Amino acid sequence: MTNKIVACPSCDVRNRVPGAASGVPRCASCHSPLPWLVEATDSDFDAASHAPVPVLVDLWAPWCGPCHMVSPAVERAALELAGQLKVVKVDVDRAPGISTRLGVQGIPTLLVLEGGEEVARQVGAVPENHLLAWIRSFTAAPASKVGS
Repeated sequence: MTNKIVACPSCDVRNRVPGAASGVPRCASCHSPLPWLVEATDSDFDAASHAPVPVLVDLWAPWCGPCHMVSPAVERAALELAGQLKVVKVDVDRAPGISTRLGVQGIPTLLVLEGGEEVARQVGAVPENHLLAWIRSFTAAPASKVGS
């Protein structure tokens, strides 16, 4: 897991966002919450999957068509729920141990973790508005913030 450079949605300043942190990432300039989207492998999943906010784990593969259909909604959730959600993307081909450990039998599989424990699971592609509403139900975001 490496640091990622992210442009602040509020002021466009580029910031380094860590894969793991005790708080939520904020812009160094305007202090707005930053989208927290990281990639994880077998070796760093445990560190990446813990956060003070709910963690959405996206288990996917590059060859999976439905995974590509879900990906824009996952990325949109990371952007619109900045400060309230962390997204961890796991390529199941590159991290087979995580798939086995989590009991993943089909992709895309989305998990919501709180305190490192699974609280919800969504298997398969669903329409973006349904997926965003499902994700929003685990955050403190008002319904109007992540629209369909």
